[in-house]
Amino acid sequence: MWSDKRRSKRPGARRVPEKVLFLSALLGGSLGALLGMYAFRHKTKHWYFVWGMPLILLAQLALGLWIGYTVFLQ
Repeated sequence: MWSDKRRSKRPGARRVPEKVLFLSALLGGSLGALLGMYAFRHKTKHWYFVWGMPLILLAQLALGLWIGYTVFLQ
């Protein structure tokens, strides 16, 4: 988020594609993406980021709890 925010302020700079931001969140960086969104005030007006990043984080937390429960408590 920081890198794309910085690039957004420079005319002609190559931006980080939104697909890459979502992919990095899906691969385990959802908490960092969510914190970066609000720390740098970046992508906070796009509904798919405002709703998508927390949903990805919740899904990852649910998956982690499910794996923890099935592996360690059974």
